[in-house]
Amino acid sequence: DAAPVIFVSGFMGKGPSMGRIERANALQPLQQGRTGDNRADRAKSAFRARERGGGSGRPSGRRMAPAGWMAALGLAGLLLSSPSHAVPTLPPPDFTIAFIGDQGLGGGAALVLQLIASEGADMVLHQGDLGYSLDAAAWDQRITNALGADFPYFATVGNHDCLAAQPGCSGPGDWPDYQSLLQARLDRIPDAHCVGDLGVNASCDYKGIFFILSGVGTEGSGHETFIANALAGTDSIWRICSWHKNHTLMQAGFKGTEVPLSTYDACRAGGAIIATGHEHSYSRTHLMSSFATQTILGTGSLLQIGEGQTIAFVSGLAGFSIRPENPARAGNPWWASVYTSTQGADHGALFCSFNVLGMPDRAHCYFKDVSGVVADEFDLESIVVPEPGARALRWAGVAGLLGLAGARGRRRSPSRGVSGEPIQGV
Repeated sequence: DAAPVIFVSGFMGKGPSMGRIERANALQPLQQGRTGDNRADRAKSAFRARERGGGSGRPSGRRMAPAGWMAALGLAGLLLSSPSHAVPTLPPPDFTIAFIGDQGLGGGAALVLQLIASEGADMVLHQGDLGYSLDAAAWDQRITNALGADFPYFATVGNHDCLAAQPGCSGPGDWPDYQSLLQARLDRIPDAHCVGDLGVNASCDYKGIFFILSGVGTEGSGHETFIANALAGTDSIWRICSWHKNHTLMQAGFKGTEVPLSTYDACRAGGAIIATGHEHSYSRTHLMSSFATQTILGTGSLLQIGEGQTIAFVSGLAGFSIRPENPARAGNPWWASVYTSTQGADHGALFCSFNVLGMPDRAHCYFKDVSGVVADEFDLESIVVPEPGARALRWAGVAGLLGLAGARGRRRSPSRGVSGEPIQGV
């Protein structure tokens, strides 16, 4: 099953016989240093590091497949795939999502929005607690002032976004007001499509990213069933579950359990990255094969996301406050990164760029605060396979189309990466 990944990840003329170990050597973390002020500089620096680590950067005896060969391969793949097995939509190159939670209307929130703009984010996925105010219009206007009226901004309900009289809510926000403004913003984005109760039980497609906006632990019901059904029905290679609250073991602070681990595992089973907020700090797990038993699958910085294996993170530093770690939680072995006031954290966001350096199945992520500190950095590879029987043909079709459109000037991938670190999840 290596061929589809090779076609997409490297566009090399390396046949289907490439083994998993050699494939592992060819797919190393994209970023070894922390040079550069923005995502474009970071990607260029990563590629230069890759070239240095791989000598000439040319696999021995291999050449990039010519555009004509790639086009023929793509045409064959598309023609031989059944109509029910449509080629999945892929993200545009360097499509960047900013993940934030727990924002408010203060100075820290304004700085984070400036950071999001300066990093060139294409979309925000907000894990709840928006304005901490009844004045939802003031919050929406701040987003418009910083990012634009038509900027793709998606959010889930947080406990401070709904009236305190409701179970699971703390006020002062009135969710219908926020939800209507989020819907109006969605209506101005022609390429975005969401179904369900927006921010509570909704699934969305935008630019090749499939994401679920869940109110689990805060508002609504039937969340796990909705998540499982939505993930079973998508063809996207990039999937995200977004909600606000936590299980106490899945945050590094003092929050209790308001979301069961079974909800985390429902997303893991469907190959979705898990994005949460609520605790006002940042933390990220290693690659997990079970949240119920806290089973770690891999501890490297190149993480394979697929059905049965994923990561979860808390990105709750969007501007409202910054909290300390709870040593009893932060010391758990499944944490790859913890960034709280104990570590001197500032407000910030997690940025993930998808389809990096011409590889649609790869993403580069980093948490950056408003002081310029990069507190965490890692790479992802999607190994999600929606229809196994059509995998090779469909990915060959995708690779062919991409190779025909962009073969000119595309760089070769080295036969070995920079660090020699084993790929995680193999």
